Amino acid sequence: MAALLLTAALVRPCSQRGPGADAGSSVSLSLSGAVRRWREEGRVAVWLHVPILQSRLIATAALQGFAFHHAESDSCTLTLWLGEGPSRLPGYATHQVGVAGAVLDESTGKVLVVQDKNRTVNAWKFPGGLSNPGEDIGDTAVREVFEETGIRSEFKSILSVRQQHSHPGAFGKSDLYFICRLEPSSFTISLCEQECQSCEWMDLAELARTRHATPITSSVAKLLLYGHREGFDKIDMTMRELPAVYTGLFYKLYHRELPESYRNITG
Repeated sequence: MAALLLTAALVRPCSQRGPGADAGSSVSLSLSGAVRRWREEGRVAVWLHVPILQSRLIATAALQGFAFHHAESDSCTLTLWLGEGPSRLPGYATHQVGVAGAVLDESTGKVLVVQDKNRTVNAWKFPGGLSNPGEDIGDTAVREVFEETGIRSEFKSILSVRQQHSHPGAFGKSDLYFICRLEPSSFTISLCEQECQSCEWMDLAELARTRHATPITSSVAKLLLYGHREGFDKIDMTMRELPAVYTGLFYKLYHRELPESYRNITG
């Protein structure tokens, strides 16, 4: 049988309590009986969602073998594996996703760069930040650029992806950092002074040469310079939206553009 998902609100004290029994012990007896019943039903696992205001139930659940799976701002989720052998439940998220926007004005060959505030080394970089839950990569790039610089832009492609493990800013988890190519629709900078020390439109060739840029910025600047001179089709990973195998859902697929003759191949 499938795993069982329930919330702590459904774990209620036993209706018959002996003299002197407290609510905690009553809930423990109730949960203990439920675990026995789930085993008899052939359940392989239980997911227990605990709202923060009912967090007193966590210790009771732990005594029955439940363990933390993940926590959010207003709740946590515990799991109990009832199947044979080691738990086969999936782990929680192991990566955080960051996105930066390389906003290139093709008419001038200048690209938008910033220097972060409160950094040991004030190197030039592309504006960016963490993606919000449910936010598309391109939307994150556009949003972060606007929040930091006041520049409005449009997503064109993904240029590169950085993978880094044990990231200090990700609580030891892994980090994926996408850099997108954006096209500006406004050009007057309105600097976010809380996040940025400086911001300017810099000549792309200069950014590719300077030693005062972060390593990833320098590498992507060279890639962007190549695309600007030789054609963005040589560097872009563009996006297509396709239907998922799950009814009613769609996903974004990013890849280099295929020639027409290959796009139309059928069985």
